[in-house]
Amino acid sequence: MAWLYLKVLLVGVSFLGCLYPLVDFCFSGETRGQKPNFVIILADDMGWGDLGANWAETKDTANLDKMAAEGMRFVDFHAAASTCSPSRASLLTGRLGLRNGVTHNFAVTSVGGLPLNETTLAEVLQEAGYVTGMIGKWHLGHHSSYHPNFRGFDYYFGIPYSHDMGCLDTPGYNHPPCPACPWTARASRSPERDCYTDVALPLYENLNIVEQPVNLSSLAQKYTEKATQFIQRASTSRRPFLLYVGLAHMHVPLTRIQLSAGPQHRTPYASNLREMDSLVGQIKDKVDRVAKENTFLWFTGDNGPWAQKCELAGSVGPFTGLWQAQQGGSPAKQTTWEGGHRVPAVAYWPGTVPSNVTSTALLSVLDIFPTVVALAGASLPPGRHFDGLDASEVLFGGSQTGHRVLFHPNSGAAGEYGALKTVRLEHYKAFYVTGGAKACNGSTGPEQYHEPPLIFNLEDVAEAVPLEPGSAEYRSVLPKVREALADVLQDIAHDNISKADYTRDPSVTPCCNPHQIACRCQTASQTDISTSRNVGK
Repeated sequence: MAWLYLKVLLVGVSFLGCLYPLVDFCFSGETRGQKPNFVIILADDMGWGDLGANWAETKDTANLDKMAAEGMRFVDFHAAASTCSPSRASLLTGRLGLRNGVTHNFAVTSVGGLPLNETTLAEVLQEAGYVTGMIGKWHLGHHSSYHPNFRGFDYYFGIPYSHDMGCLDTPGYNHPPCPACPWTARASRSPERDCYTDVALPLYENLNIVEQPVNLSSLAQKYTEKATQFIQRASTSRRPFLLYVGLAHMHVPLTRIQLSAGPQHRTPYASNLREMDSLVGQIKDKVDRVAKENTFLWFTGDNGPWAQKCELAGSVGPFTGLWQAQQGGSPAKQTTWEGGHRVPAVAYWPGTVPSNVTSTALLSVLDIFPTVVALAGASLPPGRHFDGLDASEVLFGGSQTGHRVLFHPNSGAAGEYGALKTVRLEHYKAFYVTGGAKACNGSTGPEQYHEPPLIFNLEDVAEAVPLEPGSAEYRSVLPKVREALADVLQDIAHDNISKADYTRDPSVTPCCNPHQIACRCQTASQTDISTSRNVGK
């Protein structure tokens, strides 16, 4: 591990008791105006209907709604997968899981991560002269070279995976409720599998664990501070920057916020949604103050709401997946129903992205990579194929044309991980496999294979009634679906693809103090996180 720490020191991301002292913000000969800055904010488990601009019943996203009014809102925008790691891998590579190798989630004990031969967006922009930062959830490997500091990010502050993958002293709202971290001896309990392990959740600053377990109640404030400080330093430096923020919101456990007495804000979910909206608003305000004319801000989500968490899950809006709901199970997160992958999305760049525009173009998280690379004047990594497209014409040219075809990979509810068994073709959608994720009532829909596939016309937004196989409409669409699926599978077969290492080893579990049962760090102050001990793993 010594060479890894040396590398971080040499590239200037080590933390020596104050903010960013060695991050290279120095002017390198190009004026910042020649290249735009990028802020990408990714919400976690946020439903399409959780954005007030999308769904009038939602009243808790004033800042995001304002950003939508001042920018462009996308109503047919999709996550690249319906679960955490694959969606994030696709954002950073522009490639589906069958190409980049990430088809399901990484664990606390995962040895690997996003394959090292995959080039991340941060690496491309770093080569183009950008200073790069990442705040929040990573979930693409934390051990050794898979850590974000070695995947193109000069600076990292956050949790290396989902914040329900370690215990907390104040566990927050979850369903089922979870116990707090043990203090002295392993508790003799058998909690439901949805509850945390006994190893405390770590918070990293670059390669150092600065808090374990994380203080969930102050996490949003810390993320806000680190993000705004990064923007300030980068803007002052005259270097272009990329900031990628992976929010903890709206994934469980939800923070125990002081609940508002107002009828619209009395639930834990509504209060956390409002906290997330405030965090995004503060980042946008900082951009507006220091880099408004030259910064492109893109907000979206990693997948739909986790319905089995009941009142602690978000809203899918009208995308209720009624056909699946009638079979049993949830048609949201982990599934390929619209509620699982259709996500909120807003683009904001005053004077460049037109204001108060609603785009119906079919777009995806996959498109962030090629769009940002093009705007930065960089080149796509050679020797591989990409599933995203450059959305510049939609963003700046008034086009409403995005993808003709999108593929929604299996994400845990049914079928083989990562397999392309759901095809979006214009306003039609074909399912070769269906099956519900666990619903709030505990039901799980049966895994069913369909040959010929179920095909829906998405004018039926609830995906309630498939087309009759004998109808002229079905017979017209089916050969186009088959051709599109055959083409992409052939393309993948001839592509330079990667394979992720999903092996597990308990020794790679992040732990600042292996002599303590929950791996607790003893820090002088919860607020002064820059003087905490180093991590030995």
